[in-house]
Amino acid sequence: MKKYIRNLGVHFELYIGAVFLSVTTFIVIMNVITRYFLNFTFTWAEEIAVGCFVWTIFLGLANAYKTRGLIGVEMLTNLVPEKGRPVIVFITSLVVSVISGTMFAFSLKYVMNSTKITAALELSYKYIYSSIVFSFALMTIYSIYFLEQSFRKMVTGSDVKFEVKDDLEDQLLEEEIDMMKDELNIMRHRKEDK
Repeated sequence: MKKYIRNLGVHFELYIGAVFLSVTTFIVIMNVITRYFLNFTFTWAEEIAVGCFVWTIFLGLANAYKTRGLIGVEMLTNLVPEKGRPVIVFITSLVVSVISGTMFAFSLKYVMNSTKITAALELSYKYIYSSIVFSFALMTIYSIYFLEQSFRKMVTGSDVKFEVKDDLEDQLLEEEIDMMKDELNIMRHRKEDK
């Protein structure tokens, strides 16, 4: 149970994004059904679906950076020999820190000054745009963490992991091993009974 809770904490962006994606999917399907079978649509449905989808995208971006899932950054890191990787991670983390910190500041200013409202629900677009602020805030935090880790690796030479620990694969492997042990025990008991 602790591993599930820890995994929830490590990948909270994905779980929140999954909720937003589920809402988007449900609303779009509901709107399609009502349009084709009942000949009407909900005017608010598209606004909520788009807002939830935007949140899904930006939460996924933050998690992709945290788990080193951005192909361009990883490809650059993997091109360099093992000894030079901390330097490349340091440089890319520094660049991402500056860019994401700048984007955080600009997006926060934009959201604070936004006066646009949605047409049907008359809600402020701040609720949608705040996903950008949240995402770049997370990316700034993660890039500073990677920056600190790579700096420590360059200075001390100690072995430092550059990614966030993901116990999910280890947990699935442990469960598979436990299932195999259970099956083996059942087979032994059957053989002994004969």
